[in-house]
Amino acid sequence: MADTSPHIRPPSPWLMLLEGRAPWEYAATLAVMPWLSRLPAGDGHPVIVFPGLGASEQSTRLMRDFLGGLGYAIYDWGLGRNRPRDGLLEACRERVLEVASRHDRKVSLVGWSLGGVYARELAKQLEPQTRCVITLGSPFSGHVRATNVARAYELYSGRPLRHDPVRAERLKRAPPVPTTSIYSKTDGVVAWQCSLNEDAPHTENIEIHASHLGLGVNPLALYAVADRLRQDPAHWQRFDAQAVPRWLFRGAAPQRATKATH
Repeated sequence: MADTSPHIRPPSPWLMLLEGRAPWEYAATLAVMPWLSRLPAGDGHPVIVFPGLGASEQSTRLMRDFLGGLGYAIYDWGLGRNRPRDGLLEACRERVLEVASRHDRKVSLVGWSLGGVYARELAKQLEPQTRCVITLGSPFSGHVRATNVARAYELYSGRPLRHDPVRAERLKRAPPVPTTSIYSKTDGVVAWQCSLNEDAPHTENIEIHASHLGLGVNPLALYAVADRLRQDPAHWQRFDAQAVPRWLFRGAAPQRATKATH
């Protein structure tokens, strides 16, 4: 079970320093892109990608270009830089409804960090329009101070960040659609325990080796996202780590957690 205890501490200064490896993760993805691009094509369904706190659509371009190359109908969230503000979730909701109506198909929601929190909450409101949810390093379970960006959130939003047990309980509840959390125990921004889905038939947690700032450009993360998007929601199965081509990722072994642990 995911731990919402206030005793979960933000990642250590050492892990924060390790966030500097994000450019290397980007470079690693560019190096293996010829192989990643050979993954099975998608079915063309629409996918919306939500950026993290303070980030713009540019931060998700590599992921969107990669998924678009596999045949999905890719959309950014269309709202510029991610600054928490009044009416933001409602605007996101309209974006999902517009894309679902345009394609007359359910939409997959992919969110990096805070963007994943939005994706989960939207899927709870828009179950008929949502195919699946995939989050990357998103702090949906745990104390609001168990990250190293609590102060940045307050600056962007212009309001103090207070822990509300009722809201925290609501946030950690998974959407009613297939829901995947991709996380790293070496995340230097979000305590990894805050990114764990509680165990349910339609939820999973996939651990990879990555920085927080590199999650959206990490080759293992992109592989996992593409694999999850290929799943038929009617016959959804958890990620099979044994199927990952080890020759491609050279020692970086994603791990599947069938239960959220800490």
